[in-house]
Amino acid sequence: MGNVVISGLQQGLIYGFMTLGVLLTFYILDFPDLTVEGSFPLGAAITARAVVEGIDPLLAVLCGAIAGGMAGAATGLMNTRLKVNNILAGILTTSAIYTVMLRSMGRPNISLLGNINFYERVLSLFGLSEAGFSLFELQIATISILFLMVVGVRLLLGWFLNTDLGLTIRATGSNEKMMRSLGIDTKHTKLLTLILSNSLVGFSGALACQIQGFADVGMGIGVLVAAIASVILGEILSGKNNLKMLLTGVVLGSILYRALLALGLRLNLPAEDFKMVTAVLVLLALALPNIKIRKKSTIQKVLTQKLSSRKNVEASSFNNVCNCTEANEMEARK
Repeated sequence: MGNVVISGLQQGLIYGFMTLGVLLTFYILDFPDLTVEGSFPLGAAITARAVVEGIDPLLAVLCGAIAGGMAGAATGLMNTRLKVNNILAGILTTSAIYTVMLRSMGRPNISLLGNINFYERVLSLFGLSEAGFSLFELQIATISILFLMVVGVRLLLGWFLNTDLGLTIRATGSNEKMMRSLGIDTKHTKLLTLILSNSLVGFSGALACQIQGFADVGMGIGVLVAAIASVILGEILSGKNNLKMLLTGVVLGSILYRALLALGLRLNLPAEDFKMVTAVLVLLALALPNIKIRKKSTIQKVLTQKLSSRKNVEASSFNNVCNCTEANEMEARK
């Protein structure tokens, strides 16, 4: 069970950056960005190639995040300048990214075995060496690094979305036509959000390849579905009325989702069934809020019927009392 928790925390925190990026586009901007399945492996590919070439892993991860942001910029420019449909723009960018990854890596995958990774480099900044840690201690150290990074990004994102620019992004997602009528250039707003979102996605891919020890052109298959499932789980856990709680909730949703997958591996679930499990988890996450709403509406109907019947009984009783009183008064007058 301990392995499930550790795996869920490690993978959940890494993919938490991607979940925050997907939250920006799909939920806040209301922009279905399919670039995610391209910018995630692109960040991994650029980072892996940079590490193999001898670049510092810290700079390599930054390069991966920048590459993801450039992918988002390509989608944004196609949508805002060339008037390409947002879904089609994401598909075109993802298709082009495949070639970019093959060109940058020179082959479909790159192994990082024998190279210092990002987490070892961070530990070395504090004078710590991997050799001085047991496997469990190294896993805890990695989780601690990821946790501090996720908290920092979460706080920065929460602050940014409450600035004037952040409020403009939120308002554009709520009512783009009204923002245009107020003279605000929503094209720049969309472009900036797509760059920021895919930078987080590319950063997530860069961290993922560092902990896995390799980068592959197929790393992005299915990550968008997983991110959306994490966002929905986060919305269920925290609600959608409070943005600060939602930002925290989607990270918790990512951890929960990855923990469930790790539990499936622990229970010896066949690897070929994982796509089905992912689909079922997403379906449950989508259906659960509707089930809750139906239950609430049913309860409200029952309560309304009971209250109305009680009011009718009370009204009839009151009328009977009034009639009896009037009859008694008339008899008394006679």
